[in-house]
Amino acid sequence: MTNASPSSTQKRPRVGLFVTCLVDLFRPSVGFSAVKLLEDAGCDVDVPAVQTCCGQPAFNSGDKADTREIAQNVIKAFEHFDYVVVPSGSCGGMIKLHYADLFEPGSDWAARAEALSAKTFELVSFLTDVLGITTTGAAFNGSVTYHDSCSGLRELGISEQPRRLLAGVPGLELREMADSDVCCGFGGLFCVKYPDISNVIVERKTANIAESGADMLLAGDMGCLMNMAGKLQRQGSAIEVRHVAEVLAGMTDAPSIGRVK
Repeated sequence: MTNASPSSTQKRPRVGLFVTCLVDLFRPSVGFSAVKLLEDAGCDVDVPAVQTCCGQPAFNSGDKADTREIAQNVIKAFEHFDYVVVPSGSCGGMIKLHYADLFEPGSDWAARAEALSAKTFELVSFLTDVLGITTTGAAFNGSVTYHDSCSGLRELGISEQPRRLLAGVPGLELREMADSDVCCGFGGLFCVKYPDISNVIVERKTANIAESGADMLLAGDMGCLMNMAGKLQRQGSAIEVRHVAEVLAGMTDAPSIGRVK
């Protein structure tokens, strides 16, 4: 592994892993993959048992009071770590960009939220932009295409980072799909409030996925992955769907997202 991980005489970064609800409930293998990637990169990783949702569903619904209470719980659980790492652009973006606005400017909670924001990173961005990782040591035999999730791309600027790491995986062929940066139709509550529009959007996305000719679809957000995996499965597609962390960690034993053995 080529990286800037600490030497034996340097302090190992203490990382708090914010697992996310969807990873915890539907895809624990993503959390295990994230831990492996971080530990291999020289970090001491902890997963606080008291963590809850990041508050994004309440925030997107306009429920600022409950979002603020959730944010306070997250801040208390994670503020003592050197870094907070999230295997999700949407949850990472919520903590990094929106928490401070929930509190009165100049208040103690606003200051604590801003401090947490400064050390919160999406997983792949943390590996590349903070630790300087260029390869994870994993190998993969097959072709993949990558979907740029909206929050990761537009809020956190994540685009080249996953592609840079995938390029360092021996045997992996990246086949870019058309409009990889276009929404998949999930959008959190959007797919619930506007299911017909969401379905049209995801149909266009799965058509582009199929036209890429790739064997596997990768992305960095479980919401997007579950939405696209569900549509692909209903269409009878054989394309596998995985979180990018699973491939980068070499942990692809779990069934494809949306399927069971």
